[in-house]
Amino acid sequence: MRVAIVGAGFSGIECAHRLRLAGHEYTIFERSDDLGGVWNDNTYPGAACDVPSYLYSFSWAQRRDWSRPCSPQAEIQRYLREVAERDGILARIRFGCEIAEAHWDERALSWTLTTAAGERHVADALVLACGQLNRPAYPDIPGADAFAGPAFHSARWDHDVDLRGRRVAVIGTGASAIQFVPVLAQQAARVDLYQRTAPYLLPRRNPAYPAAVRTAIRRVPGLQRLRRYGMWGVMETFILGYTKLPPLKAAFRLWSAGFMRLQLRDREVRRKVWPRHEFGCKRILFSSTYLPALQRPNVEVVTERVERIDADGVRTADGVHRPVDAIVWGTGFHADEPVVPLRVHGAGGGELQAAWRDGARAHLGITVAGFPNLFLMYGPNTNLGVGSIVAMIEAQAGYVVSALALLARAGGGALSVRPEVERASTEAVQTRLDGSVWTRCQSWYRKDGDGRVVGNWPGFMLEYVRAVAHADAADFQLVGAPSAEEATPPSAPAPAG
Repeated sequence: MRVAIVGAGFSGIECAHRLRLAGHEYTIFERSDDLGGVWNDNTYPGAACDVPSYLYSFSWAQRRDWSRPCSPQAEIQRYLREVAERDGILARIRFGCEIAEAHWDERALSWTLTTAAGERHVADALVLACGQLNRPAYPDIPGADAFAGPAFHSARWDHDVDLRGRRVAVIGTGASAIQFVPVLAQQAARVDLYQRTAPYLLPRRNPAYPAAVRTAIRRVPGLQRLRRYGMWGVMETFILGYTKLPPLKAAFRLWSAGFMRLQLRDREVRRKVWPRHEFGCKRILFSSTYLPALQRPNVEVVTERVERIDADGVRTADGVHRPVDAIVWGTGFHADEPVVPLRVHGAGGGELQAAWRDGARAHLGITVAGFPNLFLMYGPNTNLGVGSIVAMIEAQAGYVVSALALLARAGGGALSVRPEVERASTEAVQTRLDGSVWTRCQSWYRKDGDGRVVGNWPGFMLEYVRAVAHADAADFQLVGAPSAEEATPPSAPAPAG
């Protein structure tokens, strides 16, 4: 089959790998000038993964020469490029090619993709590997456009702007700010950090591997596998605390509180940055350098609401105006709208954004009723509060290949997940999420910050991997095939691997 993949990050590369092994043709359309997804976009100082790279990497493309446990951005992107080149994927990526619209043709049983430049491409199946963290979010603050100095989002870092010796306002204290603020605090003359919600933190020491450790990783049989499964178990233990064992979550909270109190010697800073929400309802962040940076004499944590921005500074609700030379937005992403601005039109012209008006939903986070031969990678409710999203992505790619195998056995037509299956699947997920820790505060896991949880999977990574181990023929209807309209496709064996 001809498969179009939108996005060349971890998801797109993994899906391409599995499609190649299954004998399908594919093309990846990537709007940027390089692969990597978030690891191409986020080049801010200090950018790195907070999951150890021996787990945050493909199971079929393991490296034993990572420079440190949690690798920096450039090293992760270099790894993805090496994998894509070695697997023949790089040659099948069309860079600088943004897909603006996708339409399902019910007669031809194919998808027509239209690029932002007006080009058209046809595919039998469409995989949206756009990710959840690709569109920067900017707060609606009066006067932001009037600021005379440089202003940019952390995911669009302007490396032409030299912030050394300058006064910088950082607005937002999410996962990116946790990493770049310590670097910025050492370079800038002054940093004003505007905080809406204080995060919980846990320690992260990330030294380079000593030579002896690097040698052991390369040469000791089974050590890499032991590390991977060991860290997988640690992550699942966190999820156990979040979902089934409250005393375990309480222990993690005590660990965080003890660590933070130990680092926060300045009582005034401690008062400002002490979290007020329930542990785990927002993303837990890992850093051993962030809190010390906030206590530097050239850093001020501002908890008053930002009222407006003018040409030379930021004014808060208490009437204080702080002059600055540059603004860095650390305000996250539109995670609850995973495919916007791409417009996707399915059977009967129905639009995906309209179907998701009350929040994105999909059967197992992968298939959507009314959109035949459409598959999502890192779709709704497949994010993790703690864990490696690469494990989820690999499972989803296997499911896509399994679904295409069902279609091959049917001998024609297209697969469309049954509406009642999607409804039951998403309702079951929401039932498990109702009253969970992720509903206890505002976060990017939820629609519009405080609505339905559209980001997170409610259980363990292993549970999800098993749930999507193969596509169930009974979940789909076969549409458009001669003499097989609305039929169930014949079953196919689960794919190997």
